[in-house]
Amino acid sequence: MKNLKLALVALACGSIFTASAQDLSSITQDKATRIVSTLSADDMAGRASFTPGIEKAAQFIQSEFQRIGLQPVPGEDDLLQTFAMYRVKPEEKEAKINGQKVQPGDMFAITDKKELEWKQKGKQKVVSIGENDDFRAALGELNKEQQDVLVLVHPKHEEIFRRYQHYMGEGSVKQQLDDNSSSKVFVLTAQENAKKYKLEVENKIEKLQLTNVAGMIEGKRKNEYVVFSGHYDHIGIQKAVDGDSIANGADDDAAGTTAMMLLADYYKQQPQPERSLIFVAFAAEEIGGFGSKYFSQQLNPDEIVAMFNIEMVGKPSKFGPNSAYLTGFERSDLGTLMQKRLESTTYSIHPDPYPEQNLFYRSDNATLARLGVPAHTISSVQIDQDKTYHTVNDELEQLDMAHLTNMIKAIALASQGVVNGEDTPTRVDKSQVR
Repeated sequence: MKNLKLALVALACGSIFTASAQDLSSITQDKATRIVSTLSADDMAGRASFTPGIEKAAQFIQSEFQRIGLQPVPGEDDLLQTFAMYRVKPEEKEAKINGQKVQPGDMFAITDKKELEWKQKGKQKVVSIGENDDFRAALGELNKEQQDVLVLVHPKHEEIFRRYQHYMGEGSVKQQLDDNSSSKVFVLTAQENAKKYKLEVENKIEKLQLTNVAGMIEGKRKNEYVVFSGHYDHIGIQKAVDGDSIANGADDDAAGTTAMMLLADYYKQQPQPERSLIFVAFAAEEIGGFGSKYFSQQLNPDEIVAMFNIEMVGKPSKFGPNSAYLTGFERSDLGTLMQKRLESTTYSIHPDPYPEQNLFYRSDNATLARLGVPAHTISSVQIDQDKTYHTVNDELEQLDMAHLTNMIKAIALASQGVVNGEDTPTRVDKSQVR
C-alpha cells in the first residue's frame, strides 16, 4: 500500500511537472514582435477587405505557414482558401413621394437587386418611423419583414439615419444574392404617409474574392480536429487624426493572428499530435465574419473537437499579468479544462467579465458555436476602457509585447490536453446560441 501511495504521488507530481515544464522555448518575444509588426505595418494599409493590403497580409501569412511546414486542410490544394463574395453598391437613386421630389442624399436602400422600380400600385408596404419611435427597434422589426417596404423616417432621426446611409453607401457584402429577397428603401422625410410614390434605385454588383489562409498538422486521429484561429483583416483607411489615417489593427487582430501563427510553429516542432490541428487566419471578420462562415461549411462540425479563437491579446487584462478571459465560458467546459491545465503555472484564464458586450457573438468563434462546436474566443483587452479599438491609434507601440508572448505560451499550455486527446470539452447547446 505504501508503494502504491508513493507511485500515485509520483504520478501526480509528474503530471504537474509536465504542465509547468513543457518546453515553450520556441515561443519568443522576438518572433512575436517580427510577425505582429509586419501585419500592423503601414504598408498593409489597415488590411481592409478587398484591398491590396489584405492581399499582402495573406501572402505573408501563407509564406510563414509554408516555412513552418503546414499542409493544406482537407478539400484544399494549397494554403489559400479562396471564395467568392458579392458587393452591392448604390449608383443612382431618385424618388417622389406625394408629388414631392426626394433628394438622392435623403434616401438609401437595403437590397440584393441590381435595380428597383416601385410605384404606388406595387406590392410594397409603407411604414413610418415617427418622431417618437425608436429607430433601432423599428429597424429590428423591419429586418424580419418578408415583403418590400418603403420606410418614411422622421427628420428627428437624421443622425442615426445618416450613419446607416453612410454604411450602406460603402456597399453591402453578401455571400450570395437572392433575387427573391425583400428590399427596404429608407427616405428621410417629414411626410407621414405615401399615398402616391415613385422611386428608382440602381446598384453596381461586383463579384469579388476573399481568402482565408489555413494549414494543418495531421494528427494520429485524422478526423478529430482542433482549430486555432484569428482574423487578419481590419478596417483600412479612416478619417485622419493628426495626419494618420491608417487603422493598423495591431491588437485587433494582428496580435491574435500572431498568436495563432506562433502556436502553429510551436506545435509543428512537437511530436505528432493525437488530434489533427488546423491553424486559420480568417478574412472579413470586420464586415460580417464571412471568412469563418465559409470555413465552417468546409468541414463536418461534429469532427471539430474545439476551437481556440484568439482576439486582441496584446494588452493586459483586468485580472492582472499573464491572464486572459474566455468568451461564452459557461457554454461548454473548455474554459474549465484550460484552467486545470494552467493550475501549476503563472498563467490564468477567466470567464468573460464583459457579458454586456456580447463578445461571444462578435468574433469568429460564433459561427462554429452555432453548430455545436466548443468554439470560444480568448482575449485580454479591457474592452470597456480601450481607447484605440477601431481607431488609427491601434498601433504596435500600444502593445505589451511581454504580455502577448506570455499569452501565446499560456494558450500552448492550456490547449495541450485537448491536442493530445486527454481532454474533450462538452459540446455547445445549439438551441441556446442565437
